[in-house]
Amino acid sequence: MTIETADLVIVGAGPAGMACALDAARAGLDVLVLDENPLPGGQIYRNVGRSPLPDAALLGDDYTDGAELVARFAKAPLRYWPDTLAWQITRALEISFTRRGDAAASGQIRAKAVVIANGAYERPCPLPGWTLPGVMGVGAAQTLLKSSAMLPAGPVVLAGSGPLMYLFAWQLIQADRTPAAILDTTPARNYWRALAELPGALRTPAYLAKGRRLLNAIRRSGIPHIRRVTGLSVAGDGRAESVQYTAKGRTSRLAASVVLLHQGVVPNVQLTRSIGCDHRWDEAQLCWHPCTDAWGETTVPNLFIAGDGGGIQGAIAARTAGALTALTVSHRLGALSRDARDEQAAPLRRQLDRHRAVRPFLDTLYRPADTFRRPADETIVCRCEEVSAGDIRAMARLGCTGPNQSKSFSRCGMGPCQGRLCGLTVAELLAEVHAKPVADIGYYRIRPPIKPVSLGDLAASHTPDLNAAQPTEFVPK
Repeated sequence: MTIETADLVIVGAGPAGMACALDAARAGLDVLVLDENPLPGGQIYRNVGRSPLPDAALLGDDYTDGAELVARFAKAPLRYWPDTLAWQITRALEISFTRRGDAAASGQIRAKAVVIANGAYERPCPLPGWTLPGVMGVGAAQTLLKSSAMLPAGPVVLAGSGPLMYLFAWQLIQADRTPAAILDTTPARNYWRALAELPGALRTPAYLAKGRRLLNAIRRSGIPHIRRVTGLSVAGDGRAESVQYTAKGRTSRLAASVVLLHQGVVPNVQLTRSIGCDHRWDEAQLCWHPCTDAWGETTVPNLFIAGDGGGIQGAIAARTAGALTALTVSHRLGALSRDARDEQAAPLRRQLDRHRAVRPFLDTLYRPADTFRRPADETIVCRCEEVSAGDIRAMARLGCTGPNQSKSFSRCGMGPCQGRLCGLTVAELLAEVHAKPVADIGYYRIRPPIKPVSLGDLAASHTPDLNAAQPTEFVPK
């Protein structure tokens, strides 16, 4: 098996990964970008260079603005491997990968530096009925629209909180598939608490103006927009048929064949967890972040994070963070002097600070309500192993002190998703019962492969040391 080498390997071709790759390649580094998707762009710019939609503009300027970045990335002097899963990275920066499609192969890459730019995924939103067919995340529905021009059929109800829910509602309106209703679960107290963060948000008024435009468009469309929703659940015989909710003290039911849930997004820390990077709990964003320095370097030398994988900040900030990381990697590998790095970084840091200024306001306003993070006992939390919130609480009362121990009690977190859909909820439930901060409870110990791979992939990625001593054979008695 041939082992590939590169100065810099970037995992992920979203805004941060592409920006990092472009600047590192411009500095003269040998750059290799690995991406699970068939085309560059990540989630925000998915398929922007080859959209299946008749008019990609219906997705908005935030989407189409990525076309220029994708075009530059496609022409850059670097290696780009789409349809490639990096399923293990060691602390020595050895990457095990599997390529799919026409260039199917498995192997290893040795890098001098690695940048993980694998972005974020939707926060798990466990509630009664969320496992029924017809229920999915807003982000997943948006992926179908961007990648396959697929729109939800029948009465569609959006339920939850956060900017992405409103953006997708607007996109559905533009595509002439107006939702039946929007059920906003943002707690009333969040609006008052967010006022304290408004002065910082005013440093980037474009974000607030965009939000206002989306809300105005939703109001003009006539969509029922019901606020301060609690008691949310989905019901149906074999699939979603209705949504029940409580608002202003009154319980109501809406017909819905498709229910799209959303409670924000969280960093994808599966890779950094599997490598052994230190992480910290962010109480403002209610998620784990890898511990990094000002350049994005983790506690593993020469391993960096860029973009939302290091904390939710948005596409524009992610691009800036990727550019900053490229500067320090280029300096570390001898392609850029320290003075040149710092001079080029100064305007980028000012830009990054400006775009991050809105985050405290958004994080406070759209902080998920407690009931969506610590659901009622009967609600399934681990979809893979069908473990309920009540099961988790019962484990805690029996002495289960952390998510890793919960695997022994119930196999919770041991399914195909490896804890992506239950990890945060399990930690919060254990913290609730033990009356401890989530930071003290911890998270699952993630081991490679971080996603399912075949035995053939595992075998192909292993290079035996022929000079090593061979094991002694034995004959069982």
